[in-house]
Amino acid sequence: MAGTLSTGQGAPVAAVSRPQLELAVENADGVRLAAAVGAARVELCAALAETEGITPSIGMTEQACRVGLPVHVLVRPRPGNFAYSSDELDVIERDVSAALAAGAAGVVVGVLAPDGGPDVPALRRIVAAAGRSNPAAEITFHRAFDAALAAGIDPADALARLQQAGVDRVLTSGGSPDCAAGLVMLGRLVELGRTYAPTVQIMAGGGVTLGLVPSLLGIGVHAVHTSARQRLGGGSGTDRVENADPALAAQLAAALKTGGLEP
Repeated sequence: MAGTLSTGQGAPVAAVSRPQLELAVENADGVRLAAAVGAARVELCAALAETEGITPSIGMTEQACRVGLPVHVLVRPRPGNFAYSSDELDVIERDVSAALAAGAAGVVVGVLAPDGGPDVPALRRIVAAAGRSNPAAEITFHRAFDAALAAGIDPADALARLQQAGVDRVLTSGGSPDCAAGLVMLGRLVELGRTYAPTVQIMAGGGVTLGLVPSLLGIGVHAVHTSARQRLGGGSGTDRVENADPALAAQLAAALKTGGLEP
C-alpha cells in the first residue's frame, strides 16, 4: 500500500499501489476467514443470498467484532428500494448507533432522494449519528449508488453528494449488474472522484473474479469488495449459493497483492 487512505473527514484519498480487500460475511467464522486471508475489513450483513443483505442482529455484530478485524455493519432495515420513510430513517439511525456501540468500526448505508440520487440531508443525519457513537467510524455508501446511476443521475453529481454528506467510501459496480460490465464507468468514477469527491474511496464490488483483478488494479480503484462465494446450479434464480470459499478468498487476496499475477 502506498500512502494512507484518508476518510471523508480529511485530506484527499492517497494513491494506492494495491487496493484493500473487503470481504462480505454473515458471521464470526466469515470474519475469521477474512482475517486469515489478509482482508483489511469485512462487511457484516444478514440474509445475503436471499435479500442481497439486511441489518444483522446485535448479538451477531458483537460476536463478529470480538474476532479483532475491523467490522463494517450493513444497516439496511428491509429489502427493496432505498427510499425510506421518516420512521425507517429513525430505525437506520438507531441501528447505526447500536452497531457502533457493539464494537463496529464502521457502517454501510444507502439512502436515495426522490430524484434518485444520494439523499444528502438523510446521509448527514446518519453520519452525525455515527459520529456521536464513534467519531472515528467510517461510512460506506453501498450499491444504492448503482441504482442512482441507473436512474440517470450524473455520476459527478452523485459523487459530489457523497462528499457533501461526509461519506468515506462508495461500493459500486459502475451502475451495471457486475464490475465486468461496469468497468469503464468504474474507471470514470475514479477519475471524477479526484475532482468531485476527493476524500471518497471508490470500492469495486459485484461479480469480482480473479480474471478481473488486473483490470480493477489498472483503473485505480481504492478497494475491492467480494463475498468470495461460488454459485452452484444451472444458472437459474434458485441456484444455491455457498458460504465463502476459503480457497477463492485466498486467491483473490493474493491476486490483489501481486497485481493478478501468480505469486
